[in-house]
Order: sequence, then C-alpha cells, then structure tokens
Amino acid sequence: MTHSDDKKQFLAQVFTVIHQIPAGKVSTYGDIAKMAGYPGYARHVGKALGQLPKGSTLPWFRVINSKGEISLSGPDFDRQRAELVAEGIPISSRGRISLRHYRWQPDSVG
Repeated sequence: MTHSDDKKQFLAQVFTVIHQIPAGKVSTYGDIAKMAGYPGYARHVGKALGQLPKGSTLPWFRVINSKGEISLSGPDFDRQRAELVAEGIPISSRGRISLRHYRWQPDSVG
C-alpha cells in the first residue's frame, strides 16, 4: 500500500468516527485517533480537521483537546464555541468543557 493510500485510509477512518459523535457530546483528538485504529495520532486528527473543505457537514466542532478545551483561537475558537453552545454544551469563557459530563463514550464504533 502506498503512502497516499495509507493517508486516505486514515482520513476515512477518522471521519467515520467523527461523523458518529452525537449532538450534545464531544470527543478528544486522542479518543478519535484511538477509535479509528490509530492510537497516538491525535495531532494528525487535528491536522485532518484543519484541512476540511468549507461547508463540510462533518461535526468537526465536537472534537476538543484532552484537557477538555477548544484548541483553536480567534474567529475559529468563536465558531467552534458557538456550534457547541447551540447544541446545549456549556462552555467556560476560556473554552473549557466538562469531559466528565459531555465526553462521548460509544458502545461500539464502525
């Protein structure tokens, strides 16, 4: 398998997992990588989300960092915060979310 095929497979797996996060829940970059079968690839999940085309219907905004915080800044922070608040997730002014209450724990993925 070529490197290009590996990347396509990674993206397909990651996007499949993210698509399953229900409204009103969040997941971390690390959780997504692990569920997609790529433990240790949390940074790559973030990079993949940063390259989504404008208007993508993937719920990218439901993915946050392992501290339970929005990792983005500026207008992107505001956009992600607004999307999460619209789904009823309380967020501190600094972008912190309670993982204990809002972390998605799927029974099974796939």
